[in-house]
Amino acid sequence: MLRISKLSDYAIMVMVELSAQAGEIVSAHELAERTHLELPTVSKVLKLLGRAGLVQSFRGINGGYRMEKDAASTSVAQVIAAIEGPIAMTECSVEEGLCSQEALCSLRSNWQRISSAVARAMEGVSLAEMAKPLPRIEPALKIATLNSQDAHP
Repeated sequence: MLRISKLSDYAIMVMVELSAQAGEIVSAHELAERTHLELPTVSKVLKLLGRAGLVQSFRGINGGYRMEKDAASTSVAQVIAAIEGPIAMTECSVEEGLCSQEALCSLRSNWQRISSAVARAMEGVSLAEMAKPLPRIEPALKIATLNSQDAHP
């Protein structure tokens, strides 16, 4: 199964919480409490988000963090890229020379196409949209796998 990392998921949670504070400076401790995440995890996420320019940090007794841009102009893709690097389904779809099979494999351009589609989908969803709960959505596509009962009548 393809999934984003837990750290990326947590980063989106932290950013959505920061966006709810409307430009206020919020401490890492307060963010940890509000998101129900461990403080070291929140601190790690904030450090990575800061390096990517998505949050500003403020030192001192009243220090903390706030979003650099508003939630409507910050995409899920930007947050994931800050935590994991470029959005890609395979290593070869990011750059050449990372795969030992590269010279023999003809799949790279198709993986790049798939990676681009996933990245565009994530770029199309803002943190403002993530902050609004949706009704439960059933999976649009169910693909039978070798291990599923659907694959064997």
